[in-house]
Amino acid sequence: MPQFPVTVPASTSTHSRAQPLWVMLLALLSGFALSQSYRTITAIVAQGLQADFGLSAQSLGAFAGLFGLSFGVAQLLMGITMDRYGLRRTVLASAPLSIAGAALSALAPSHGWLMAGQLLIGIGCSPAFLACTVFIARHFPSERFAFFSGLSLGMGGLGLMLTGTPLAWVVQHWGWRTGFGILAVLSALSWLLIFALVHEPSLPGRAPHAQESWGDSLRGLAELLTLPHTWGILALGMSCYAAFLSLRGLWLGPLLMDRFGFSLVDSGNVALVLSLISLFAPGAFGRMDPGPLRRRAWVANASLLMAAMFAAMALLQQAGATVALMILLGLLWGFSVLQYTDVRASYPPELTGRALSLYTMSMFLGVALMQSATGAVAAWAAGRGIEPYLAVLLAIAGWLALASLAFRMLPASPLLRR
Repeated sequence: MPQFPVTVPASTSTHSRAQPLWVMLLALLSGFALSQSYRTITAIVAQGLQADFGLSAQSLGAFAGLFGLSFGVAQLLMGITMDRYGLRRTVLASAPLSIAGAALSALAPSHGWLMAGQLLIGIGCSPAFLACTVFIARHFPSERFAFFSGLSLGMGGLGLMLTGTPLAWVVQHWGWRTGFGILAVLSALSWLLIFALVHEPSLPGRAPHAQESWGDSLRGLAELLTLPHTWGILALGMSCYAAFLSLRGLWLGPLLMDRFGFSLVDSGNVALVLSLISLFAPGAFGRMDPGPLRRRAWVANASLLMAAMFAAMALLQQAGATVALMILLGLLWGFSVLQYTDVRASYPPELTGRALSLYTMSMFLGVALMQSATGAVAAWAAGRGIEPYLAVLLAIAGWLALASLAFRMLPASPLLRR
């Protein structure tokens, strides 16, 4: 197995001594972990927001979805800016927006200011995970991409852990505004860490100033949509992570508290267990990667099983069974690393960065759409005397099933059939 370089040549940076690649990756992952905290904090602060601003279920869904919407739309630009200006500059220029957004949310006098804070946070966090995946794709061996991507997704689970019991305890004692304040401080520390440690290695054979125009870069992204296999990838990309985030980041707390009478800390404990599982599940699936010919079947079957588990959670309506299914969903969600690996294998090397950028954009646009849509479904169900969580969970199950079918029916990349 080829060995990856462990340090950046001293000539690549005049600002600091050479840093091992894994140190730079960990610094970038600190930003990704915090983006995970921001996108799941709604489950912990939902009751406080409803009490202070009188938010309906639909407004709460729109609030949670705005992060994903702004995050996803910004992906159109982040992949291009990383190619033109580098990962470090892109992340350092964007991250202060998330710090400002968190501070604005902590001080928000009204729902409108709260939404403005979400918008800033989404844009500020938008390069966080893309920077990690592009860094891995550029500087680590291709045959280890699944492993290191899974490891990165797992490390991002530290951010999910923060919005479990720890932040639930803080919010229960000092309010939701304190929760946003803590995230603002941690985001500032992450920015300093990236500034101090991340200095990108030079890529062999790549002229440092050879850049496409913005128009050429945008046309390159659009050209991916003319490839038939892109649509199956995007359909499932907009669904699996969106389903997991809609549960973990929006509905977990309200569902457990309203349906079963859990306290905020009790629901935070469930979220913490789910987050602990997410530390290891992606890495485990990365190690089990069956290769390009069987990988798509694994992804299609896992997504259909995920849909069945959401349907079971909707219909059983028992506390123990619901918590068990949530934990199983956390384990199963690890297969998402195989989706990233499928994207990398489905395009030639010169399109990898654009393809990963487009796929990441689809993931978070899916999060925004699903969280907003399920908020509307919950409001519709409540108006007709139907339990909102029954309708929400069944809607997610149906969405996943249709996406899984589209992934199966639409063509695979010709590169996978060689």
